[in-house]
Amino acid sequence: MGNSDTFVRVRSSYERSFEPGHTVISEGSLGDKLYIIQAGGIELVRQGGEGERVVARLGPGDFFGELALMKDRASTARAVAVGPTRVLELDRETLEGMCLEQPAIAIRLVRILVARLIEAERRLALIGADDLMRPLVRALQRGAEPAQEAGAGFRLATTLRGLAEESGLSLRETHRALHQLLDRKLLALVDDCLRVPDLEALSACLDSPD
Repeated sequence: MGNSDTFVRVRSSYERSFEPGHTVISEGSLGDKLYIIQAGGIELVRQGGEGERVVARLGPGDFFGELALMKDRASTARAVAVGPTRVLELDRETLEGMCLEQPAIAIRLVRILVARLIEAERRLALIGADDLMRPLVRALQRGAEPAQEAGAGFRLATTLRGLAEESGLSLRETHRALHQLLDRKLLALVDDCLRVPDLEALSACLDSPD
């Protein structure tokens, strides 16, 4: 079967249409579909401690939902239709079958994923440490609890993923900002638990204007 036949069959069976503002994927949901945008657009929105922010805008030819589909992970962002939008909605079995039947599809997916990784690395290099520090410090302030031991400062009963969700940063950005704070001795890791020796010193990271 040729490429055109494959895509005609897939389009007729798996194409979905969404009205503007429709939530295609909810943040935190367990996804089992890959979505390829045919027309319109999608915004990926992440909820953080300071409200929602758009982390990516996708258009025709782009795809989303791949991490939840391939790694059985909860979605880290909400996917919202921007304007009338048409997508191909593919489950794992259908996607694998298409890649086996048409290896060019698998190659294209890999190329796009590599391009996204390169772009993420570029954006991370351009982001100043302070731009990451402020939302993370605010999240740490909200979650800090007095330690039971005298003179031990404050403790944080959370995880890297929990801090990322609370601050609205990616896991990679959160990890980078945490290391900055650890290097400055504003945070300490004691028995696998984050400690804040001096909450006022940590809050001083917010002195620079947003």
